[in-house]
Amino acid sequence: MVNKLCLGLLLISCELFASADIVEFSDEELRPRYQQLIAELRCPKCQNQNLADSNSPISVDLRRQVQRLLEEGMSNQQIKAYLTSRYSDFILYRPQVKQNTWFLWIAPIALLFLGLLILYRISQRQKSTDGINQSVGEPTEEQAKDPLSADDQLRLRELLKNTNGDSN
Repeated sequence: MVNKLCLGLLLISCELFASADIVEFSDEELRPRYQQLIAELRCPKCQNQNLADSNSPISVDLRRQVQRLLEEGMSNQQIKAYLTSRYSDFILYRPQVKQNTWFLWIAPIALLFLGLLILYRISQRQKSTDGINQSVGEPTEEQAKDPLSADDQLRLRELLKNTNGDSN
């Protein structure tokens, strides 16, 4: 008896969770366009969900509206234009490049170049720092054999003469 009750509750709960909006069209050729549109249009309330994935009340209303507009014979572009005029470019996942959306398209490229420039500058600074550390560190073979060149030795003698002469 308990097993039958559990099985019955399980079947009822599965039916509740499996419920989905069934959309009827006068022409079945409209269904692929409908699916494409609700996948391309963003829910105005949700952060990052399209109309197909969102269960918010506004998404349900917008899906019905898209269905109605398709039944009226509007093209995909006309439907997008209609919804954009009401909900702004936010409703489109891929907004058109216009004066007020160019930043959305240019910003990722500009940030990429800025990041590459910063990496280049850091690597150049690291190379110059490595060069300084090497010159301060152990002398090269040439420096070990002859620590002072002839010109340096001459300058050193001149400086020593001047300092010895000044101290007398």
